[in-house]
Amino acid sequence: MDGGIPPLVDQYSHGAVHADLGLGEFETHLAEAAGSTGPAPPGTTFFDSRAGLAVRRWCPPLLGLEPHCAPVSYLARRRELGAYRAGRLLLRGAGIGTFLLEAGATGTLTSPDELAHAAEGRAHEVVRLEPLAARIADTTGGLDAGLDAFLAYTAEALYAASGSATAFATGITFCDDSPPDAAEVREAAGRWLRTRRTGDRPDDPVLIRHLLWSAVATGLPVQLHCARPQRLAGFLRATASRGVDLVLLADPWHRRQAAQLAAAFPHVYADVGARPEETLREAPFGKLLFSTGARALAELYVVAARLFTRAMDKLMRDWVADGWCRAAEAARIASLVAAGTARRVYRLDAAAV
Repeated sequence: MDGGIPPLVDQYSHGAVHADLGLGEFETHLAEAAGSTGPAPPGTTFFDSRAGLAVRRWCPPLLGLEPHCAPVSYLARRRELGAYRAGRLLLRGAGIGTFLLEAGATGTLTSPDELAHAAEGRAHEVVRLEPLAARIADTTGGLDAGLDAFLAYTAEALYAASGSATAFATGITFCDDSPPDAAEVREAAGRWLRTRRTGDRPDDPVLIRHLLWSAVATGLPVQLHCARPQRLAGFLRATASRGVDLVLLADPWHRRQAAQLAAAFPHVYADVGARPEETLREAPFGKLLFSTGARALAELYVVAARLFTRAMDKLMRDWVADGWCRAAEAARIASLVAAGTARRVYRLDAAAV
């Protein structure tokens, strides 16, 4: 079945590191992928995790090694090839044809153009609202330039970004069913500008809501990174007639809930997550999209893509065996989740992907 899945569209990631990585740096990034903080337990490394096992299973063959080789051998081969060549081999072997890359990362990570070149694919920019506002405050002098100037420059930057970006994104825990009024926005922006340091991103709920509603007004799709998506139900309901698509990227414990909301609202979509057998029960198949969420390690693109295609392949084979659908229909469902829905929601065909 996985042979019938087209090149994946990865709707959310951050890019890969440019530089060669030692064991300590590699393990730091692997720890983040494994959801851990601090050092590994005594006598172990972060290769002793599901993420570590997946890297050792899928990535060594792309660099000319046997699966499950020792971590020290893998990292030695990675250094021998060099960061650029190793990253290129990994990204080109991942099976991802199109990347939606969140902007606002540091210069240590690949830009959309750099990632597209390394992967021999295409990449599009997703503009994160918080770092956009932070850059405006840094470059305009913040409150020193005047509150009205900051708000005007932010509105201009959002409008300009909407002409070139594929989508906007923000982290949100709650949003009212209407935009905050001008007085609330001025008060929140002034409070943030008075206390922030250079580089600080906004975290005031009113200011985040203002940025979100401003992004909705552009008509571009908006990705909502939300721990508990049910808390956004009022906002989802209020935006139903706004002509904008919203994509929920929930934490792993609430992806089924996100899928249920996607089923409930015509303009809402959700990330399929690592367990498609759960989310595909909750929403129409054309409402779910694939992503890697990869950051820093090119290996994480490979791992996420392999795990997804294998999980979808197993699920579709089970459905065919149980008589739920025929093989051709199963292939169409897998293709929708892997790439087709993302192409439609993010208008990628119109962007000549």
